[in-house]
Amino acid sequence: MDYDTYRKVLRNTLAGVEAPFAETELDRREEKVRQAMAHRGLDTLLVTAPAEIYYLTGYNTFEVSVHACLVLGPGYTALQVPSIETGPAVVCTRVSDLMGYRWEDAGGPLQPLSVLLHGAAHIGYDPWQPGLRPGLLDGLRHALPGSRFTDASDLIPPIRRVKSAAELEQLHRSARVTGIGLAAAQEAVQAGATDNEVAAAGAHAMLAEGSEFMSMQPIVTTGVRSSVIHTNHNGRRIAAGEPVFLEFGANIRRYTAPMMRTVVCGGRPDSKMARIHDHCRAMYDALVDAMRPGRRFHEAAVAAEAAMAPVADEAFFSGVFGYTVGAGFPPSWVEGTGFVARGEETLLRENMVFHLPLCLRLPGQWGIGMSETVRVSAQGPAEPLTANTWRLT
Repeated sequence: MDYDTYRKVLRNTLAGVEAPFAETELDRREEKVRQAMAHRGLDTLLVTAPAEIYYLTGYNTFEVSVHACLVLGPGYTALQVPSIETGPAVVCTRVSDLMGYRWEDAGGPLQPLSVLLHGAAHIGYDPWQPGLRPGLLDGLRHALPGSRFTDASDLIPPIRRVKSAAELEQLHRSARVTGIGLAAAQEAVQAGATDNEVAAAGAHAMLAEGSEFMSMQPIVTTGVRSSVIHTNHNGRRIAAGEPVFLEFGANIRRYTAPMMRTVVCGGRPDSKMARIHDHCRAMYDALVDAMRPGRRFHEAAVAAEAAMAPVADEAFFSGVFGYTVGAGFPPSWVEGTGFVARGEETLLRENMVFHLPLCLRLPGQWGIGMSETVRVSAQGPAEPLTANTWRLT
């Protein structure tokens, strides 16, 4: 049975059975994108980022290293996937037009896409997404000399930033499971245990509670390694009195609400650890108070910088006080549609959702990180979806 026959048989039995959202929700999203296309004068849009394809269709697979493309054209929506991804394309989506190509043929997508796009006058695409392969784009330009190709990288992100009720439901569910994972990991922290054992305890708890495959696996570092950003567990044994940094994000319907927590093995933080932790809390309080509809991302960042000022020369901070989260796939749960940082002029809107990764690292000593995932509310401070302990013990 070839993949085309496989697709036809599956559609007769399992079409759309694992669609993550109701058709009305997906239709609403697509309509917003088509309205934005019309405003730009685009008659066709190529969507190649896995999270954006999922957002618009529900297409869900753990194999996101292969080429997949959603085409929003005049009067049609077509999803192109490799032969090995035929199953997810059928059972997770309700897209009427599915196009396949041989998995082993890297250039296979070009010819059918060229035929589909023949006559398209103005094609939008995102050159900043890793899903769009330069060879494919060059081939399309050559095959379609009468078509105009335009950078539309800023078309979908503003739509994705504001979460619907259906999306907020999944983020709330993720927040609950993330908390369960962190609690289990914290219980596993003891002198002599390894950072791998702590990560395993948290991962087991999240998976047992319903997390799907995660966009990033649990992050656990201890002692001096916690002062080095973006390291992870490697079998190091935990010593009494040292901080253990935890950052987890359970995944529910591809939505992740991450949370950071730092605990001290033995529960006895020294005064310096307590002071750094208190500044993390002060940064958080300043952020959520500043994150109100109509204000700029920049304004919230400046408020957090003021709270961090007393330790700014002592501790390393990434410079990003918050980033949007929502639907995502490995290798990251970062949505990438917005960052709370100095110079970012985007306006905050109700129901934007951010992870606030507030980690202060003293190089060569340790790091203290605490965070929440928060929703911008209609009035008043941003509201946490997660429920951190805000304690080092």
